[in-house]
Amino acid sequence: MLLARLSHVLPKRSACLLLKTPINGPGLWKSSMQVTRGRSANVSAVKNKSVLPTRLNLRRNYADDSQNRNRSHLEQRTKGPSLKDKLMGPPSENAYSMGKGAAAGAALMGLVALCYYGMGLSQQPSLYDHSVMWPQYVRDRIHATYAYFGASCALTAASAVGVFQSEALLSLIMRSGWIATLATLGLVMGTGALTQALEYEPGFGIKQLAWALHCGVLGAVIAPMCFMGGPILVRALLYTGGIVGALSTVAACAPSDKFLHIGGPLAIGLGVVFASSLASMWLPPTTAVGAGLASLSLYGGLILFSGFLLYDTQRIVKAAEMHPQYSAYKFDPINHAMAIYMDALNIFIRIAIILSNSDQRKK
Repeated sequence: MLLARLSHVLPKRSACLLLKTPINGPGLWKSSMQVTRGRSANVSAVKNKSVLPTRLNLRRNYADDSQNRNRSHLEQRTKGPSLKDKLMGPPSENAYSMGKGAAAGAALMGLVALCYYGMGLSQQPSLYDHSVMWPQYVRDRIHATYAYFGASCALTAASAVGVFQSEALLSLIMRSGWIATLATLGLVMGTGALTQALEYEPGFGIKQLAWALHCGVLGAVIAPMCFMGGPILVRALLYTGGIVGALSTVAACAPSDKFLHIGGPLAIGLGVVFASSLASMWLPPTTAVGAGLASLSLYGGLILFSGFLLYDTQRIVKAAEMHPQYSAYKFDPINHAMAIYMDALNIFIRIAIILSNSDQRKK
């Protein structure tokens, strides 16, 4: 349209100048079109020059990000999990292996000691050798002590069965929470302290009532163990009887004061086991540190109370020998029986838990 308008306005010769090509070069219109195309090419070149570095920069930034990401992953793999992650993470499959190994080693040592002292290889006289020269009142004291020990086990078992068959008492015992735990602990410690504080008199008196109440309270506390089932509890009872009999034989065949010197280490071990048992209330065994504490409380307590049984057996015999026959304070078989009774009860509880855990793993 522009060309048509120019043809009307300009003369014919001027229009020819627009269309025709002279000898020396192109026409005016074609030259102007070439100039316009040249300018657009220059503009596009400028644009291309301004865009290319930006694309290159973007590629370089992306490459740097990928390198930084790879470097961070490599650092995390090299660094590994922190100590907190390891302690609070899930336990390994062999979390209780160390405790099992320690218990197996202690059992082997007990068997070796039984063979050594039972065969009379020790050069010192044993408790069995001294028993030949015991007067009758010493024998009566030891017999009364072990009679109270057997009666304590029977009362505890009867109380546990009775509480387990009563839904009201069982629900009361199985209540959770700080108040219920403190009340149970206070009741056990209170009845035990009352029994220990009362003076012993032959026959059936106030001390015997406190002793029976203490055994009944302990039976009620362990009543929920009946959920483990009869076969597990019977096996635990048989294993406990074997351990108590074997350790008592070792103590009787050993020299009279052989195990009386381990009271200090046993007291330290009791503090460690008690602390690990309390810590297990906050750290469940589903974590690595909780599994370690549970293993220490379970297998360490089994070894500890086995050592206490050796110590208390020789202490009972020593007290029966050394206590005067005529004294203002009579020999107390109940207090001495409660010592070996608590040792045997703790051994029984731990063996039952070990057997229950092994059966659950098999299932």
